[in-house]
Amino acid sequence: MPPRGGDPIRSLKIAQLLKDKVHAVNITDGSRAVMRMCSLAMSKLLLENGIEPIMQISCRDRNKIALQSDILGANALGIKNILCITGDSVKAGDQQNSKPVHEFESVRLLQQIRDFNNGIDPSYDFLVDNKTNIFAGAAADPSSKNLRSLQLRTLKKKQAGANFLQTQMIMDKKYLIDFCKNVSEPMNLPVIAGVFLLKSYKNALFIKNNVPGANIPEKILHRLKESKDPLKEGMNIASEQVRDFIEIAQGVHIMAIKCEQLIPEIIQKAEINLVY
Repeated sequence: MPPRGGDPIRSLKIAQLLKDKVHAVNITDGSRAVMRMCSLAMSKLLLENGIEPIMQISCRDRNKIALQSDILGANALGIKNILCITGDSVKAGDQQNSKPVHEFESVRLLQQIRDFNNGIDPSYDFLVDNKTNIFAGAAADPSSKNLRSLQLRTLKKKQAGANFLQTQMIMDKKYLIDFCKNVSEPMNLPVIAGVFLLKSYKNALFIKNNVPGANIPEKILHRLKESKDPLKEGMNIASEQVRDFIEIAQGVHIMAIKCEQLIPEIIQKAEINLVY
C-alpha cells in the first residue's frame, strides 16, 4: 500500500521485509477510492530497491490520455507488470464528492496495452518512439455465483490481452478449484489466487457482510471466534490457504492489509520455498 503522504520510507521498509521472500509485490492504485501516492512512483521506488512490482492501474480517476501516458511512462521506467482494474466506486472512499472518470474500464485498458505492445498509436499508425513491453494482467472473482457471466467476462479479458489473472480473496478452495477447471485452464490463463489475512472474528464478519463476493465459511468464522489469539489463528488460516491454493493455481497473492509485516511469517508457516 503506497503512503498517504509524500514520504515513502514506511512503505519501503515494509516492502523490504518481503524482498527475496516473494516474486513480486502488488502496488495498489487508489484502493477503496482513498488517496495515496500513485502506484507509478511507488513501483519505481520498489524497482530501485531490488523488488519486482506489479503495478495496478485503475480506470476510475484518469481519462484515456492520462492512462496512456502512465502506461508509456511505466514502460520507460522499467515497470513491466501492470494489473488492469476498473476501480472501486468513489462512494467507497473518503472523498465522496469526487467525480469518477471511467473513460476506460479494465477490458479497454488491456486492449490499450496490447496495442502499445504492438506499436500501435491511438491516433496515428505506429508509435514513433518504439513499442512497449508490458506484461498485463486482469482481476477475477472466482466466488462469483454466475459462472456463465464469469466465463464471458474472463474471455473478454483474455482476448483483450490479459496474460494472467489475479483473484479477489478466496475463503473456500472449492471456488478456486471450480474457477481453474471451468474458466482459467480452458483459456490457458495462469492464476494468482487471493489469500486474505483475517485479523479477528469481528474483522471477518465485517468483510463477510460488506465485501461483495467474500464467502467466508462458518468453520473459519468459528475458528476465529473461539480462538484465544485471533490474529495468530488468522495467520494459521492464511498459511493453510497458501499451502492449498499453490497446489491448485499457479501462485498466490497474500493480502495482509496494514499487517504486511506478517507476510513472511505466513509464508514460513506455509512451508513454501521461493523458486525462480
